[in-house]
Amino acid sequence: MKTATRKPRRFASYASVPKTYRELCQLYLPRPIHDDQEDAPATEMMNALAVFEKLNPEQHDYLDALTEFVDAYDKARLKEQPWPEASGLDVLKHLLNEHGMSGADLSRILGGSRNLGAMILRGERNLTLPHIRKLAAHFQVSAELFV
Repeated sequence: MKTATRKPRRFASYASVPKTYRELCQLYLPRPIHDDQEDAPATEMMNALAVFEKLNPEQHDYLDALTEFVDAYDKARLKEQPWPEASGLDVLKHLLNEHGMSGADLSRILGGSRNLGAMILRGERNLTLPHIRKLAAHFQVSAELFV
């Protein structure tokens, strides 16, 4: 059964945040979340309150309850749509992109020929165990990411 709730809003300041649990429930009633349509207003209300460092005990209880429902929905959704598996090459390409590096930079890290980095990125050469060790040390990540 769906319940009608008013759309949550951003609060201009802490002074505009309702002070009691009951008043907060009149803006948005926390309840279990079943779909994205219910998740959006709950998340909006949670974010609207989370920006304030000092909440009174009733406001804090309300935020805790709301957060529990949002977290439970997020965890359930994650189980239905798990993260895709990433290959070692995908991880390497991501790290290079994040660091603004090219295939030539990869070649310098690995200490191989000028074309080694480009060949690895095109999938023409595989990463060897010494390559993986050098990459893990350079990017300060676990070597398991590249396996």
